[in-house]
Amino acid sequence: MYDKEKLKDLPQNPGVYIMRNNNGEIIYVGKAINLRNRVRQYFHSASQLTSKTVVLVSHIETIETIVTDSEMEALILECNLIKTHHPRYNILLKDDKSYPWIRLTVNEEYPRIMMTREYKKDGAKYFGPFTSSYAVKNTIEAILKIYPLKTCNRQVVYGKKTGRPCLNYHIGQCQAPCQGNVSKEKYARDIQSILDILNGRHPDLIKNLNKKMTEAALNQNYEEAAKYRDQISGIQHIIEKQKISSSTKQDQDFIGLAQSDELGCVQVFHVREGKLMGRDHFFLEDLGDVSPREVLESFVKQYYASCGFIPREIILKEALEDKQVIEEWLGELAGKRIDVHSPQRGQKIKMLEMVADNADLALKQQLLEKREKEIRSKSRLDGLQELLGMAQRPSRIEAYDISNISGTNNVGGMVVFDDGKLNRKACRRFKIKSVEGQNDYASMQEMIFRRMERAMKTQEANNFLPLPEIMMIDGGVGHVNAAESIVSLYPVDIEVCGLVKDDRHRLRGIFHKGTEYPIKKATPLGVFLFEISEEVHRYTLGYHQILRKKEMLASQLEEIPGVGKKRREALMAHFGQVDKIKKATLAELMSVPGMQVKTAQAVLDFFCQKT
Repeated sequence: MYDKEKLKDLPQNPGVYIMRNNNGEIIYVGKAINLRNRVRQYFHSASQLTSKTVVLVSHIETIETIVTDSEMEALILECNLIKTHHPRYNILLKDDKSYPWIRLTVNEEYPRIMMTREYKKDGAKYFGPFTSSYAVKNTIEAILKIYPLKTCNRQVVYGKKTGRPCLNYHIGQCQAPCQGNVSKEKYARDIQSILDILNGRHPDLIKNLNKKMTEAALNQNYEEAAKYRDQISGIQHIIEKQKISSSTKQDQDFIGLAQSDELGCVQVFHVREGKLMGRDHFFLEDLGDVSPREVLESFVKQYYASCGFIPREIILKEALEDKQVIEEWLGELAGKRIDVHSPQRGQKIKMLEMVADNADLALKQQLLEKREKEIRSKSRLDGLQELLGMAQRPSRIEAYDISNISGTNNVGGMVVFDDGKLNRKACRRFKIKSVEGQNDYASMQEMIFRRMERAMKTQEANNFLPLPEIMMIDGGVGHVNAAESIVSLYPVDIEVCGLVKDDRHRLRGIFHKGTEYPIKKATPLGVFLFEISEEVHRYTLGYHQILRKKEMLASQLEEIPGVGKKRREALMAHFGQVDKIKKATLAELMSVPGMQVKTAQAVLDFFCQKT
């Protein structure tokens, strides 16, 4: 759940906010003129929110922001991010609608101009995306009045008549190339004029429309004049210059840096075909007194060595010392010319300033979150230390659980928390070997014994996990006693306690030294213990499900005539998994020790029937 205290730290600039759940998935993207004021609205009382918003808010874990210079930029960026990430709660866009483009089919002999909501690499020229379909339609209509292109998909050839001309020809909206009377050269000149207009060389078109509007007004044809006025307005809207949607149509990366005494943040804005498609940010530690130029140069080398795609332009505020060498190296990696440069003025420097602002904002948020996590972790561990009566705050905690179904596929799981945070690399799974049937106590003892023995044997070599200060056992008195009986055999000082569940398998309390302590869920300690309990249960159950699935697949083999338990084990030992057995040839099956031709053919026939 998102901490409302963080709302005061959000910027008051226009921009985009990105909401993520506890798995780090983007669940909502929105835009705002004032980011702080807009995001605060989500955290009003539930009675003031829609049911959809209430559900959305309950899943918010973190909120990121990207500041822009205008609402227009935020709007286009919002669309780009939504189309890229498909957030779950942006339901209004689930009909797959996007902002409109102008498409000019220059790949055809007699090109057409049209509006589309889907960008394809089909040889046509695309202009956009734009924020108003009304403006796009008006612009296309204005262009067609001056350059009456064909709008149908009829195949036409110069000098050859194809059917009768449509109504557009009779009302002056088409040159009717279907009649074979329009040369490709003349048509191409019109197309070039349209390309000039859409690329920003538009004064002649607006001048022509203004003249027609004036004439219509003088003739008191006000409806016609209003029509021309709307067309001029639409063109002006389309050609409005924006940093977020560049007219250059280039692939570019803008890189900005923010530094503090303890941390640095590099922000990369990815512009693809003129659109800002997203961003990455990277936090750098222990920079010391390294200069911004050195940091950026090191980043560029490491980042583009493995990023997979290198844009044609890489734009930074600091000029790199080895610029020429780096450009040549990147050019070899990308197979094209790469420019790395540092602009001093113009639109690119404004974009760099925006990137730097976002880097600074991300850095401040990271520092704030880092301090909050440290305080929260300290509070959790202090609470646990006090509850268990320990002399020092614990730094390492291990939790254990057992999973089986009616004593089959008996497994155990161990999850590790270091300084209050889950250490996934240290987690371990155990396949219980010595216990037949359902005996959770004995299974727990085997798992703890194996963990302790491995630690003792490799302690001198220091190549196994260090022992914890606390072992948490998923269960009550019996489970704790079983674990303690093993731990007591070793010269260690480890507190053993139990995570006690209620009838609905929800955490109820913690059992320690003969006493059960109830847990208050809303406290930092209560939340921490709940996380430990859920994680160890999830981790252990996941391993059990994997083994059970493998066994179910392997048991299919015993349905085959002539294949019993021993032959099934031989097949699995040889191939490793059922999928490989399914694909095996007769000769490969015969290579299994003890396999006879008749049985091998039966295996082959069995899986052929299944497919």
